[in-house]
Amino acid sequence: MTHIFALLVTLLLVLPAAGQAAGEGSYGYPIPGSYAATIMGTPEQLRIEKPKNLSMKELVLDVYPERKKPDLFFYDDGLVCNFAYQKKKAPLAFLIAGTGSDHNSDKLQYMTYGLYKAGYHVITLSSPTHSNFIVSASKECVPGDLTADAADLYKVMEKAWETVKDDIEVSDFFLAGYSLGGTQAAYVAKLDDERKTFNFRKVVMVNPAVNLYESVQRIEALLDGIPGGPRKLGVFFNRMLDKFTEFYKAGDFIDINNQFLYAVYKAGLVSEDEAGGIIALSFRIGSAGMIFTSDVMTNSGYVVPKNRVLQASDSLADYFRVSVRLSYLDYFEEYFLPYMQKKRPGLTREQLKAELSLKHIEGYLKGNPKFAAMLNENDFIIDDADRAYLKQLFGERSKVYPRGGHLGNLEYRQNMVDMVDFLTILEDKGGAK
Repeated sequence: MTHIFALLVTLLLVLPAAGQAAGEGSYGYPIPGSYAATIMGTPEQLRIEKPKNLSMKELVLDVYPERKKPDLFFYDDGLVCNFAYQKKKAPLAFLIAGTGSDHNSDKLQYMTYGLYKAGYHVITLSSPTHSNFIVSASKECVPGDLTADAADLYKVMEKAWETVKDDIEVSDFFLAGYSLGGTQAAYVAKLDDERKTFNFRKVVMVNPAVNLYESVQRIEALLDGIPGGPRKLGVFFNRMLDKFTEFYKAGDFIDINNQFLYAVYKAGLVSEDEAGGIIALSFRIGSAGMIFTSDVMTNSGYVVPKNRVLQASDSLADYFRVSVRLSYLDYFEEYFLPYMQKKRPGLTREQLKAELSLKHIEGYLKGNPKFAAMLNENDFIIDDADRAYLKQLFGERSKVYPRGGHLGNLEYRQNMVDMVDFLTILEDKGGAK
């Protein structure tokens, strides 16, 4: 049963307007459906290849040496990052993962490949919503505030740079992120313009959310399409588990990989509503880790009873079941909002929601030539108004693809070329190459 459970969880974790439009006829990404593209990503043969001479190692950063971590996280020795390095002077790019993802996510790996081939050093960073970041690198251990999370990310970048600066030569600094990481990249760049440690030359935001709260609402709404809605999440999970297990056993499959997912897609095994439900469930699994870890680190009593000291030998199954039934919207209303109001007396719910947005720093972003945004026309975490806003905000420095869902086309070769081109070819004035 453990293997069968891992099968579906592995599948779930595969997830994740005056701009330049990639025309329908010229754009070769093959999956038209938004949900299908999001779940399956890019076919292996259409992805950028891993560099044969890739030099990479792990960095383990002790961001808060004085921090006493709960016994439950005994294994956490520090924030883990990937560091890919050239053997000559080169630009250094920091990459920020999306919601719940770590430094070694598939998305960050392929972004690393593209940049490394173009001659960059690369350091990859976990999302501030990932457990390792919350335990080892978050000052307050309550993720969600874009300004505070940016400060945490910036401190990590400074620590990473301090760690590697004697080992490499760097010409310039660059920044990129995907999904939530793309939105956070804007806030990090703004902070850097004030502190000037890196003076980032260019910043690329891949499939960013415009407003975090509204994007999460759209993801959570995908659960409305499953039979019984969000209340039947467990039943839905078990039904999907049975479907995929039966299909896996009946087929000639060795691994749960891209080929397996394509076979699922071609067989019509999953309906549109079920595909949306899988995406929402994968998001719930990711946010469950965030909620649980934050609660333990702050001793808030939200999931784990206050002052209950968990040991490594304790079963966490019941806490996982509780956490996975909590949406990010629950986290916002019951945990994050009260925390922020205690921190900032007088803060209203609507004010906080408005602050979780690129519009909150619109004055900084508008007309700023160092920024570019890569968007998909059928990305469901933003609506048409958001897309129009991003196109207007970034103008010719927005690249709009006709399909790809949410991050499904990130690894596609053309997308990687476009990302690298903005960083290395476009003039600082902005505009097309």
